[in-house]
Amino acid sequence: MTTIRLTMAQALLRFLDHQYIEIDHQEKKFVHGVMGIFGHGNVTGIGEALERSPGNLKFIQGKNEQGMAHAAMAYAKQNNRLGIFACTSSIGPGALNMVTAAATATVNRIPVLFLPGDIFSTRQPDPVLQQLENPSDYTISANDAFKPVSRFWDRIVRPEQLMSSLLHAMRVLTDPADTGAVTISLPQDVQCEAYDYPVSFFEKRVHIIDRRPMSESARKRAVELISGKKNPVIIAGGGVHYSLATEELREFAEAFRIPVGETQAGKSAMAWDHPLNMGAIGATGSLAANRLAKNADLVICVGTRMSDFTTASKSLFQHPEAEFLQINVNGLDAAKLSSVSVQADARLAMGQLTQDLQALGYSSGYDSDRLAQLKAEWTSEVDRLYAIEREDGLAQTRVLGEINAFVQPEDVIIGAAGSMPGDLHRLWRTTRPKTYHMEYGFSCMGYEVAGAFGAKLSDPDREVYAMVGDGSYLMMHSELVTSLQEGRKITVLLLDNHGFQCIHNLQRENGSDGFGNEFRYYSPERRGLSGDYMTFDFAAQARGMGAKAYTANTIEELKHALKAARNEQTTTLIHIRVLPGTNTSGYESWWRVDVAEVSESAKVNEAYRNFQSKLEAAK
Repeated sequence: MTTIRLTMAQALLRFLDHQYIEIDHQEKKFVHGVMGIFGHGNVTGIGEALERSPGNLKFIQGKNEQGMAHAAMAYAKQNNRLGIFACTSSIGPGALNMVTAAATATVNRIPVLFLPGDIFSTRQPDPVLQQLENPSDYTISANDAFKPVSRFWDRIVRPEQLMSSLLHAMRVLTDPADTGAVTISLPQDVQCEAYDYPVSFFEKRVHIIDRRPMSESARKRAVELISGKKNPVIIAGGGVHYSLATEELREFAEAFRIPVGETQAGKSAMAWDHPLNMGAIGATGSLAANRLAKNADLVICVGTRMSDFTTASKSLFQHPEAEFLQINVNGLDAAKLSSVSVQADARLAMGQLTQDLQALGYSSGYDSDRLAQLKAEWTSEVDRLYAIEREDGLAQTRVLGEINAFVQPEDVIIGAAGSMPGDLHRLWRTTRPKTYHMEYGFSCMGYEVAGAFGAKLSDPDREVYAMVGDGSYLMMHSELVTSLQEGRKITVLLLDNHGFQCIHNLQRENGSDGFGNEFRYYSPERRGLSGDYMTFDFAAQARGMGAKAYTANTIEELKHALKAARNEQTTTLIHIRVLPGTNTSGYESWWRVDVAEVSESAKVNEAYRNFQSKLEAAK
C-alpha cells in the first residue's frame, strides 16, 4: 500500500479538495474552500496547511465566526446544497461563536462543515487557555456544545481517526434527507501530528445523489388520496428548489388546476403572476392562499417542514375532512400531521403522480373564476400596500414596493428576521427561481449581511441585496468587510425603524404598553427606556468601513440611491428611515404566542381571554 506522510490538518484539506457531487449525471466540485479566523487551536494546524498546501481550496478570512458560518450556509443554500465551504475557528469562544450558525444550518437542512479547534488531546499542558474544565467529566470541552445542533459530530484524538470520520461527514453533508451541520472537533496537537495515510484515501470521490422514487404502495396511496378530493392545495417548500423541481411543480399544478401556496423556503418556486400561485401561506400568508387552505380537503405538502408559521400554529386547515399528503425525502418531515407519507424525491414524485392522475382523468373541483378572483383581490391588496403615502415619513410596505419595482428579475434578495420576512413573504414579487433567499427556519438575526456575501460567492454574476432591519444589522454586520476584502459587491438595504419593532408589535398586541424593544434613551423619570429615539448614521458607519453609502428619507432619495448603488462597483449600503408599525399583519392567520394567565394589567388579562378564544377556535 502506497502511503504519504502528512499532518492530520494537511490530510484533511487534501481529502476535502477531492470531493465531488453528482446529480442527474452532472458532476460538480463539492467543497470549494474554507472560511476561517485563526487563533491558538487552529493557526499552526489547519492554518499551516491552508498556507502551504491548500490545493484548489479557497481561503476566506472571516471577521466573526458566526458571521462567516452564516455566509457558508448561504453559499450552500444558494447552491441548492450542491457546494459548500468549511469553517474553522480557534478553541473556546471562537468555536462557540459558531454554535448558533450550526443550529441555523441544521434547522434549515443546509450542509455546513464546522472544524473548530479543540483542547490538547495529550492534556499537556492542561488546562490550556480558554479550556472549559468540567469537574465531573474531563473529556468535555466547549465543542460538546455542538452536539445537539449537529447532524454528525466527532472529535479526532488520533490522526488516523480522520479517515473514518471524514467518510461519515461526507455521507451526511451530501444526503438530501439527513444533511445539516457536521462538526469535527480538532484538538490542536492532533492537527499537527503526522501519519502515513494511504494515497488511495485522497483519490477523487464522487458522491452521487440518487433520486428516491416513490414505492409502489406509496404511489398507490397518494393517487387514491388525491383522486378522491375536490379542493386540494399545494404547499411548496424549500425541497422544491433543492430537488430542482420547479418545472414539475408548475406542470403538476397546471395539469389538475391545483392552487399553490409557498413557504418562506419555497418562495420563487413559481412566478408570482402565475394564475395558480396564490402567494405566501400561513401566519405570514396572503389572503388568497389562506382562504383556500381553510377550505381545502387535501393539503399536498412538497418538501416542507410544516413549521408553525406554515400551519398558522395548526389553525389554518379547517375543512372537517382535511387530510395531508407529505412528499419529502426526510422521514421526520414526511410523517408530520398524521399525513399519508411519501418519502421520495419531490421531482420524481410529482412527475410520477402527474402521469398517474392524468391517466385517471383527474381534475380538481375548483371554479376557475373563483381562483382568478382570489388572485386578483390579493394582487390589488399588494398594489395598495406598495402605494401607501404618509406625510410623516416612509411606510415600510411602500419602501419594499419601490425596491421590488426597481430590482431586476434575476437579482437575489436575502432576509432572515424582524418584520421584513413577513412583509417580503406576503408582498415580494418574484418571477425566477432562487431570487428569494430567506433564512426562516431559525430566523436568526444577523444572518442578512453575511448571507448576502455567501449568496454573492455562489452567484457572482447576480446583484445581491441584503434586506435588514436596524436591530438585526446592529447584531452582526462584520462580513460586510469581508465582501469588500473579497471584491464581492453586495447592496445592504437597511430599513431603520428604531429597534425591534416586530416584537414590539407582538408585545403590544398581547397587552403590553411596549417594553424594552425600541432604541430609546434611558429616562430617569420613568426609570426605563422611554426617552427620545436614538438616531444613527448608518451610512457614515458603512463609509468608515470602506463601503459606499447613501441615505434615503423620501421616495425620491430612495429611487436615486437604488440607481446609484447599482452603478457602484463595490459593496454599498442604503440607510432608509421608515415609520415604526408600518408592516403588514393579519390576513386570516394566527401565530400562537402564549399570554400571561394572570397579571396586574387589565390589558394583559383581556389579551389572555382573547388568546383562549383563539386557542379554542384552533382546536
